[in-house]
Amino acid sequence: MATSGTTSFNLNIDDVITEGYERCGLVGSSGYDMRSARRSLDLLFAEWGNRGIHLWKTELNEIALVSGQVNYTVDSDVNDVLEAYVSSTAAAGNNINTQDVSLTKIDRSAYAALPNKLATGQPSQYYVDRQTTPVIYLYQAPDLNTYTTLKFYVIKRIEDAGAYTNDADVAYRFLPCMCAGLAYYLAMKKAPALVQQNKLIYEDELKRALDEDGQRTSTYITPQSFYPNGV
Repeated sequence: MATSGTTSFNLNIDDVITEGYERCGLVGSSGYDMRSARRSLDLLFAEWGNRGIHLWKTELNEIALVSGQVNYTVDSDVNDVLEAYVSSTAAAGNNINTQDVSLTKIDRSAYAALPNKLATGQPSQYYVDRQTTPVIYLYQAPDLNTYTTLKFYVIKRIEDAGAYTNDADVAYRFLPCMCAGLAYYLAMKKAPALVQQNKLIYEDELKRALDEDGQRTSTYITPQSFYPNGV
């Protein structure tokens, strides 16, 4: 039996809204209905920002280091900085001689306790001030003797729904939970009797998607060695 041979299925914002209303047994026909659903969809995307790391929104960024400068502002669409390292070359200049050194992420209290935050040398730690636009603080301030670029992995915000003809900024494996989540949000406004039912479906769909959205890496478990006599 022949198959389609394609793997391009996606939903635009209009399709997602239609699916959400249909799951509530409704038809969103008026302009206000459409705007209300789009607003709920944007709120759903914002709520996903509290659910953990979404791999399709992870991206490697870089900033040229400035001698003696400790703070570096990242893009406004960044939610958090996951990992950072300093490098001897920019990304475009990566070669066999490129040297990278990983930085340790510390919290605000640990950064506040550092005695001389403007000391220069090779950076070894960083603190992320998570304001509306996050700022990275390095310790020590770079001296540029070897490392000239700060490279860091970020988790970016999911893009707004925007025009109804847009595709959602969502990986295909999250399409089911996106539709289920919108149906749950719409039920709170349009079909209160279906709120609990749609919530259970949404949470179940989202859990499966988040469980799948992980990195498959090897795990090694080593038993602890204990020598009671010190030998």
